Amino acid sequence: MKTPLQIGVTGGIGAGKSIVCRLFQALGIPVYQADERAKWLTEHDPILKADIIRVLGPNAYDATGHYNRAWVASQVFTDPALLTQLNAVIHPRVMSDTDAWVNEHSDKPYVLKEAALMKAAGDNNSLDKVIVVQAPLSLRVERIRQRDPHRSEAEIRNIIDRQISDDDRLQLANYVIDNDETQLLIPQVVTLHHEFLRQSAT
Repeated sequence: MKTPLQIGVTGGIGAGKSIVCRLFQALGIPVYQADERAKWLTEHDPILKADIIRVLGPNAYDATGHYNRAWVASQVFTDPALLTQLNAVIHPRVMSDTDAWVNEHSDKPYVLKEAALMKAAGDNNSLDKVIVVQAPLSLRVERIRQRDPHRSEAEIRNIIDRQISDDDRLQLANYVIDNDETQLLIPQVVTLHHEFLRQSAT
């Protein structure tokens, strides 16, 4: 069975990953949202839930069985070793979920995987190429303020500072989409779409 090309999409908060992914979806390309799926799996995957309780104890879930995200964050925030253990149980479940999802879309020429954190293509992953979506810092801050009016500019810049730098992210890029509002997004996406169709046909 031929598997589709797997293209990663990443970018800092406010760069516009989501809008780029929606444009690819409009072209009929499936998108796997790794961060959203990881959240879903922590709530619904019984194997993962058991593993998380084994690592963190019963407080990881509240009385109704929902993942106690704030409590978990407070535990791992000051304990890097615990965070490593938690990631070690979450990542394999996300990986097998991703593999199953890719197989479901084996009729497609390529699929996209969206994630905030990503390694370069082929760096212990199944990605063939990586797209980095970028935008100037001031524009990203403005977008996040419009989206989350309750966040202060200092808070937003703090989040951005905790993410990997734009330069580090560009090291991963096979392709860059500029979402800086001076260049049209759709032609950039369509150009890459044709490029991936061409690659998948070879």
